[in-house]
Amino acid sequence: MPLEALRPSPLVEQAAQRLRDQITGGDWPVGTRLPGETTLAKTLGVGRSTVREALRALAGAGLVQPRQGAGVFVIATEPTEDWPTRLRRAAVGDVYEVRAMVEVQAAQLAAVRRTDDDVAALRAALEGRRTAAGSGTAAFVDADIALHAAVVAAAHNPVLTDLFTAFVPALRQGLIDLVELLDLRGRDPQPGDARHAALVDAVADGDGTTASRILRAEFDETLGQLAER
Repeated sequence: MPLEALRPSPLVEQAAQRLRDQITGGDWPVGTRLPGETTLAKTLGVGRSTVREALRALAGAGLVQPRQGAGVFVIATEPTEDWPTRLRRAAVGDVYEVRAMVEVQAAQLAAVRRTDDDVAALRAALEGRRTAAGSGTAAFVDADIALHAAVVAAAHNPVLTDLFTAFVPALRQGLIDLVELLDLRGRDPQPGDARHAALVDAVADGDGTTASRILRAEFDETLGQLAER
């Protein structure tokens, strides 16, 4: 597959895609040293700065690696997906299992580390969840997630917080679909209110065992519902 000059457009993206095609198509196997910037720029009909940015994009995708004084080498023929992309592609049940592990541990830590401000935030989030009971499914799911986020935040572990934040986009639509598919709000517009109130009280009281048990029961129930879909 010979390289051809590019058409005007986002040139960096075009250059990166053309080079990516060479790699994924097998024209440049793993271990191959890519032509120099000047050669690539001339072949593609772009400037060296465009080639440099395109190579940087390929390096970020895990396809190539620059080696000081030696050039740029192919190290993989398939791009490495970043974490958000992998989460978006994952089944909601798989994401939910990992979320459960994160939140159960976070609840235990929150019960030990929570501050007065954290407790106030938890109670406000619980009221927000109750208020959202009069709104649509999406708003209720968002309010539910906000309460869980408050529990994780009370653990005061930035890695746990980042993990939970990364899960939210992958979970949100799946939870909306689950609530609507199973008509979970058909008889009760705010399902699980008593359980969530008990969770907030357990964290506020410093009872990590109860807080984690409540969350584990909630997650087991939801995972069971997901398995039946």
